[in-house]
Amino acid sequence: TISSTAEKVVYLVVFHLSFVMFVWSYWKTIFTCPASPSNEFCLSKADKEQYEKEERPESQQEILRRAAKDLPIYTTTASRAIRYCDRCQLIKPDRCHHCSACDICVLKMDHHCPWVNNCVGFSNYKFFLLFLMYSLLYCLFVAATVLQYFIEFWTNELPDSHAKFHVLFLFFVAAMFFISILSLFSYHCWLVGKNRSTIETFRAPTFRNGPDKNGFSLGCSKNLREVFGDEKKYWLLPIFTSLGDGCNFPTRLVIMDPEQLTVSSQNEPAKSSGANQSFPTRPLSESQNRLLASDSQWVESGPEEENVKSGAKKHIIVSLES
Repeated sequence: TISSTAEKVVYLVVFHLSFVMFVWSYWKTIFTCPASPSNEFCLSKADKEQYEKEERPESQQEILRRAAKDLPIYTTTASRAIRYCDRCQLIKPDRCHHCSACDICVLKMDHHCPWVNNCVGFSNYKFFLLFLMYSLLYCLFVAATVLQYFIEFWTNELPDSHAKFHVLFLFFVAAMFFISILSLFSYHCWLVGKNRSTIETFRAPTFRNGPDKNGFSLGCSKNLREVFGDEKKYWLLPIFTSLGDGCNFPTRLVIMDPEQLTVSSQNEPAKSSGANQSFPTRPLSESQNRLLASDSQWVESGPEEENVKSGAKKHIIVSLES
């Protein structure tokens, strides 16, 4: 039993706070609509009619390449084709996938979760992570507070009543949910650190230089910041603070402008091998440029991230075959 009034107050505060945050995060995960691509990724009426009339895939791809030349697209299909959704009739932005359950294209789609009956993607991925974290803490809190009664049950010190079976059931349910949620939460923490989605883990995105499962990774600290935002005081609150617009993302596969190509070719010839090809340019949004250019706040751990710092201040080359 709880021995003092102070302990009772602490118990009630922790219980209600964890429950409120759990319900709030769960609510936001369920009722946040999945973000879809903006209208700029839709084909014009003329291009759409021409695309539907063409029967040869090569001609259709030429139409898509022409329509995508000014779009911030870095990735293609495995066959080097423009990623196009026939169902939604739009060019897919990077990390965007069509959900068969929701029947829409979802920005930075991670998976369709039956437990929340919603797609987990750019618009609610932070809420989903917080939902897992607070449900994990809630299960841990319940199991910890029931543990002493569970021990008394096995040592026959608990009074003989119907309540002891409720204690047994409550402890086992809380413990099982804690173990299952812990594995899922740990997996998604690893994904955040690598800046990958569940889909990208099983099928690496294809850039100009080929498939690269780490193509969107900017280092653990910046990857975390991309999901949770700049203000750390909002990280634990289920309010939207993710950086970017969900349609284009900073990538470590950055090609420098011509005045730096000599230095780049000496250090990383594989990345600059296609610099003489004609690729359209499109600057990243302000929030994404902060991710790439904040040298004083974030320390990277590799030569690739150092190249990102210097190259992001230059032009970003869209990774599409022309």
